[in-house]
Amino acid sequence: MTNNPFIDELRWRGMLQELTPGIETQLNKECTTGYAGFDPTSDSLGIGNLVPVLLLRHLQRHNHKPIALVGGATGMIGDPSGKSAERNLLTEDQIHYNVACQQKQLQKFLQFGPGKTDAEMVNNFDWFKEMGFLQFLRDVGKHLTISYMIAKDSVQNRMDSGISFTEFSYQLLQGYDFFVLHQQKGVKLQLGGSDQWGNMTTGTELIRRKCGGEAFAVTCPLITKSDGTKFGKTESGNIFLDPKKTSPYKFYQFWLNASDEDALRYLKIFTFLNQGEVQDITDEHQKAPHTRLMQKALAREMTTLVHSESDYDFALKATEILFGQSTAEALLQFSNQELEQVFEGVPSAKISRDELHSGIDVLDLLADKTGFQPSRGEARRSIQGKGISINKKTVETIEIKVNADMLINNRYLLLQKGKKAYFLVIAE
Repeated sequence: MTNNPFIDELRWRGMLQELTPGIETQLNKECTTGYAGFDPTSDSLGIGNLVPVLLLRHLQRHNHKPIALVGGATGMIGDPSGKSAERNLLTEDQIHYNVACQQKQLQKFLQFGPGKTDAEMVNNFDWFKEMGFLQFLRDVGKHLTISYMIAKDSVQNRMDSGISFTEFSYQLLQGYDFFVLHQQKGVKLQLGGSDQWGNMTTGTELIRRKCGGEAFAVTCPLITKSDGTKFGKTESGNIFLDPKKTSPYKFYQFWLNASDEDALRYLKIFTFLNQGEVQDITDEHQKAPHTRLMQKALAREMTTLVHSESDYDFALKATEILFGQSTAEALLQFSNQELEQVFEGVPSAKISRDELHSGIDVLDLLADKTGFQPSRGEARRSIQGKGISINKKTVETIEIKVNADMLINNRYLLLQKGKKAYFLVIAE
C-alpha cells in the first residue's frame, strides 16, 4: 500500500473515513489542490464546520493547496445529506450576508496569498449565476443517470419521508462545483464529512464522464459524543465560532466539559498537537484524572485557535471565579461586558438602585426581591449553615443589610449558594 504523510496524519488523528483509490499516489506525485465546501445556512460557522476547515489546514501544512468554497448558489437549495426533512429556503439577501460572514471567519484558519500552496476562497454563485436551467440539464444532468443518483445514501435515507426535486438535484450542483474547479483551478481532491461521500463521488464521476479527468475524494467520520448525543450542541443551542453568538467563555466551557473519552478524541481531531504531545498529556491525565488535564489542554488549544490568547486568559479567570477559590477582589477585575459574558444564562433579577441606597434586609433580598431562595425561612437556614455568599464573601449573619456600596462596578451583586448555584442581581 502506498503511504502519504497527509493521509497518515488523518488516519492517526481519527479523521479518515473513506478515500478513493489512488489519492496517496497523487499526493506523493505533486502539489495537489483540494477543496472543501461550506453552505451559508447561518451567518456563523459552527464547531462542526471546523472539521473540513482543519482538513484543509492539514492539507496546507503538508505542502498542498487548499481552496475554501462558500456556496452562495448551493445555499439556495440546501444539502439533503444527513437531513431527515426538507430545509427551509433562505432569501437571497440572507445568503449573501451569510457568505460574507463565513468568508471572514475562514480567513483566520488558512494562509491566503499568491504562493503555490497559499489558500484561495471561491463562491459557486460566480459560475451558477449566469447558467440557465436548460444549459444545466444539457451540460450536467445529461451525464448522470437517475439510477446512479437514487442509489446515493442522501437520497435513499429520504425515500420514505420524501425528497423534493430541488434537494434531489443538490448532488448535481456539488458535482458541477468539483468539475468547474477541476477545469479552472486544477482541483483534483475534495475533502468533507462522511455524509458528503455520495455528493463528492458524483463530482469525481462527472469529471471522468465530461472530460476524462482524474479526481479524488477523502472524507472524515462525522463527529459524535461518546454518549451518542450530537456533537456541537448544548442545552442552550449550537456552539458557534462567532463570539457574538457563542462567547469565548462559553466556547471554552464546552471543551472543558468533555468526557475523558471525548477529550482524547477531540485532542487528536481538533488541535494541532502532535502525537508525542497528545501522548504526554494523556499519560499525565491518567496519573490524576481529577485534574482534567486533557480537557484543560483541549479547551486551551481550541479557544486560542478560534478566538485568541487573551480570550483564553479571560475564560480561565472567569472559570476560576465561578468554580474555583477566587476572592471578591477578583470580580472587580472584569468590565460590565465581561461579567455579563461570564454570567450569560445565569438566573438574574433587576432591583432599584434607590432601594439599595437605603439598604435591603438580606433575607428580603434573597427571597422576596429576587426569588433566589424559595422563602425567607430557607434563606435563613442557608445563611446559618454558611451556605450563602454575596460577591464571593460568605454571609455571616441574617442581620446584615445589602446596600449600594457592595455593588460590583456600581451595577451587580453576585449571589451564590454552595459551589455552583449562582444568581446575578442587576441594579438599575
